Amino acid sequence: MANTASMNGRADVAGLLAKSSELQKRILFVLGALIVFRLGTHIPVPGVDALTLSQINSNPTGGLMDLLNMFTGGAMNRMAVFSLGVMPYITASIIMQLMTFAYPALSELKKEGEMGQRKITQYTRYLTILISFGQGYAYANGWEMQTATIGSETVNLIVTGGVMFKLQTAFTLMTGTMFLMWLGEQISARGIGQGVSVLIFAGIIAELPAAIYQTIEQMRVGALAGYIGLSVLAIALITIFAVVFVETARRRVLVQYPKRNAMAGGQADASYMPLKVNAGGVMPAIFASSVLVGLMTLINLYPNAPLAQTVAGWVTPGQPVYMVVFSALLAVLTFWWVAITFNTKDAADNLKKQNGFVPGIRPGTATAEYFDYVTKRITFVGALYLIVICNLPQVIINQFNIPANAAYLMGGTSLLIIVSVTIDLVEKIQEHLIAQRYQSMMKKSKFRRNTKVAR
Repeated sequence: MANTASMNGRADVAGLLAKSSELQKRILFVLGALIVFRLGTHIPVPGVDALTLSQINSNPTGGLMDLLNMFTGGAMNRMAVFSLGVMPYITASIIMQLMTFAYPALSELKKEGEMGQRKITQYTRYLTILISFGQGYAYANGWEMQTATIGSETVNLIVTGGVMFKLQTAFTLMTGTMFLMWLGEQISARGIGQGVSVLIFAGIIAELPAAIYQTIEQMRVGALAGYIGLSVLAIALITIFAVVFVETARRRVLVQYPKRNAMAGGQADASYMPLKVNAGGVMPAIFASSVLVGLMTLINLYPNAPLAQTVAGWVTPGQPVYMVVFSALLAVLTFWWVAITFNTKDAADNLKKQNGFVPGIRPGTATAEYFDYVTKRITFVGALYLIVICNLPQVIINQFNIPANAAYLMGGTSLLIIVSVTIDLVEKIQEHLIAQRYQSMMKKSKFRRNTKVAR
């Protein structure tokens, strides 16, 4: 009976999906956008020696550049036009959010509603141009200094360097980032899900098969013990289960509406306000990674400076300083994200206007303080969860000595993004299907009323 019900449910979903032309168009638009994204990750910037680049990429270092390469779907290792990905846009968004707290003019602009938000978005785009050009110039400066030994000869990565190469590369990478920013906005508006997260998700998924193959190949040749590979697989499965559990976990706050109960003539069903344990989702992890990538950009401007080399050693993944800084960023950004997305005072005021209240808590200020108390407790748990999940690849690399790119892709931030974005996409598709079913029911009801009138 259960299997029959499940099969019927799947058939209903398939039927609704087949009938929903709008949803089909949105899905096809996302697929088309991702094809364009993948093509851009394989178009290299001018002036790169392909043989030297292949030699350099044959030995991944496990540094922050490998992390950025994961987010960009391999574009960084290929020195493609999309090498910066959407990281400059994310960095610009963080800076603009912080500036709305620091500058009253921006804070007032944020309160103006849709028009104010459009202006802030425009400022974010301008800032993205500046950041992406600066990062592009810094990476071009670092690439120009890279060499590889082929046979007995030392070969430069860049065929013809100089200021013109740096400016040309910076402009190319800036253009690639601006195109991805536009593509992400189009996915959000005309596709399904949050565009920036979908692009990062697609990049990680594209690199996952190669990482799995590399791990299996190392097990086959004996470079990696079989039990270690199985242990890493078990850790990945447990991580997926933990991410699904926490991302779908809610702290339900009981809310009652006396007037509604009175109008119903009796006791009504309890109403709940669901509060997510990890309200920030993948954004704190992406923001924290973006901040560290920005730090590496500054280091690439002066790679031979003693201070830059010292800092680079500190922020190398796996080092204690890196893990402490990364964990602190995750904690701060998790609480910050909750603070800007859930205003406890506004939530309490809205509840009071609707004549609702939390049992045992006075409406108004006391309710806001209670919401603040609850959100801080569950956000603390969410922050600890992110710290453990996102630092997991460092433990895997240090303890099991597997390839860095495989560790990044089979644990930590990558799995968090894959699972979270998948859950979000499924929820968005379900929302469209529910809307489609509702519209279908309304049309049938209207048709029946018209038929009765005609009779």
